[in-house]
Amino acid sequence: MTDRKDHLDARAIALLLACCAFWGLQQILIKTTVAEVPPLWQAAIRMSGAVVLLWLWCRWRGVPLFERDGTLMGGLLAGALFAGEFTCIYLGLQRTSASRLTVFLYTSPFVVALLLPRFVRSEQLRGIQWIGLAIAFCGVVLAFSESFGHSTSGQLHGDALALMAGILWGLTTLAIRTTKLATASAEKALFYQIAVTAAVLPVLSLALGEAWGFAYSGYAWFSIALQTAIGAFASYLAWMWMLRHYPATRISSFTFLTPLFALVFGVVLLSEPLTLQLVLALSGVALGIVLVNRRV
Repeated sequence: MTDRKDHLDARAIALLLACCAFWGLQQILIKTTVAEVPPLWQAAIRMSGAVVLLWLWCRWRGVPLFERDGTLMGGLLAGALFAGEFTCIYLGLQRTSASRLTVFLYTSPFVVALLLPRFVRSEQLRGIQWIGLAIAFCGVVLAFSESFGHSTSGQLHGDALALMAGILWGLTTLAIRTTKLATASAEKALFYQIAVTAAVLPVLSLALGEAWGFAYSGYAWFSIALQTAIGAFASYLAWMWMLRHYPATRISSFTFLTPLFALVFGVVLLSEPLTLQLVLALSGVALGIVLVNRRV
């Protein structure tokens, strides 16, 4: 029986902050590497490498990945949803800006909060927590509001793909929590997702005509190595572990920090301006997260 908690403790909060901080940094890594390595091919390398690392980790820890435990259907569903999310993100980026895509992508916590309590009563949010979720989302919208000016039909198409990515992200969480996959190890839950995605992304990359290669700079390989080892392996494994032990509706609210961490890293690493708008957005997201995780 999984030792499931009804609130976030200090360990969960520390893990969530570390994951969101790296995911924010990862946006910078992808942005600075995409000039050399096409985005889908970059993601395919990352996911394939993560599959190898996860397999080695499981061999070392003695975690079975291929035993029959009734998780196959739920695992393939979660993998297909996870792969669909990445597909929508990268196709969306071809049509709309990264900032606009970010706003729509982070509708995911609303999908989790709306649907998961229908299957798991303990995930129900109260009124003040819904207000906190809305405040946190408004903080993200504020941070990227400058990108919402005149919209072309192409941008609207990209926005729709971004919204679909957010929905698929939420549905992935739903699949992990409501199918037999909920009883699987964090390693096996992650294996289904990254293995399916590693199989899908190269096909999509070829279909979109991306140029494949391996003769990249040292920085590009360093970036991909970080995205693989910390992003697709360690941080996703930590996320799967938290989904097994903590309320998904509560931990999902922390993901609003990811795009804001990306903006902060942009200020620190890329000398982008620190604006009052960003400070207010950070304050709003922090307040929202506190309200969502308030004990009621």
